[in-house]
Amino acid sequence: MFTETAYAKINLALHVRARRADGYHELETLFAFVDVGDRLEAVSSGRDELKTSGEFAPQIDDPFGNIVAKALSTLPHGSGWSVSLEKRLPVAAGLGGGSADAGAIFRMVDREYGLPQDWQARAAKLGADVPACVLSETCIGRGTGAEIEPVQSDLTGTPALLVNPRVAVPTGPVFKAWDGMDRGPMPTGSVQEIAVAGRNDLEAPAIALCPVIAQVLDVLRNTGPMLARMSGSGATCFALFESDADVKVAAASLHRAHPEWWLMEGKLR
Repeated sequence: MFTETAYAKINLALHVRARRADGYHELETLFAFVDVGDRLEAVSSGRDELKTSGEFAPQIDDPFGNIVAKALSTLPHGSGWSVSLEKRLPVAAGLGGGSADAGAIFRMVDREYGLPQDWQARAAKLGADVPACVLSETCIGRGTGAEIEPVQSDLTGTPALLVNPRVAVPTGPVFKAWDGMDRGPMPTGSVQEIAVAGRNDLEAPAIALCPVIAQVLDVLRNTGPMLARMSGSGATCFALFESDADVKVAAASLHRAHPEWWLMEGKLR
């Protein structure tokens, strides 16, 4: 049996620079990964199959069209794998949940068979975040996000709290609602410096479509974090803290005030 965690992706900064002729957007982003996420198990089988479980499994409309199945179909892995996916991350949440699942499959295949030399191109065909999710290490993404550059992180081990108001926010409408204004490049410096000085240009359009995101950010910022920001196109927001004690106090406070929200604690990888 092979096992792997599909680590939750967060965007410490996400600068949208331009709309492209191909319908995508030119981005500069700082990806980071939290040491928690979905769980995958696989056993060799005569054919590929996917079984889903977990809180958010019902939100996967078509398991056979799921990105996990697509990842398997693009990689050599013997006669087939039977994969069990425990869906712990919310869907359409800005955490790269599906991309993280695909990234986990790539890492499992790498351990057992090795990846083909063109693995990055194969990953990018599945989604712009997938190459970064295969690495699941802090990295800078450019272009659509698929052009990745790993970087040393001075935030590794930082306690993080993920909060989602249990509202799905599809990526397409958020990008479509972006106002088209280039607010400048992502800053340079250490990972912490980029994160603190950076921004998420999709926060405003996401809040316009899903106003509760603003409430989540306000609540998080009132817990005294190092940084609180929306991830990706939302609706998940994250906060980074100085200590384990701080993140636990914040999580307990949010759970009491908003028991309907989804929370997950972890540390940056």
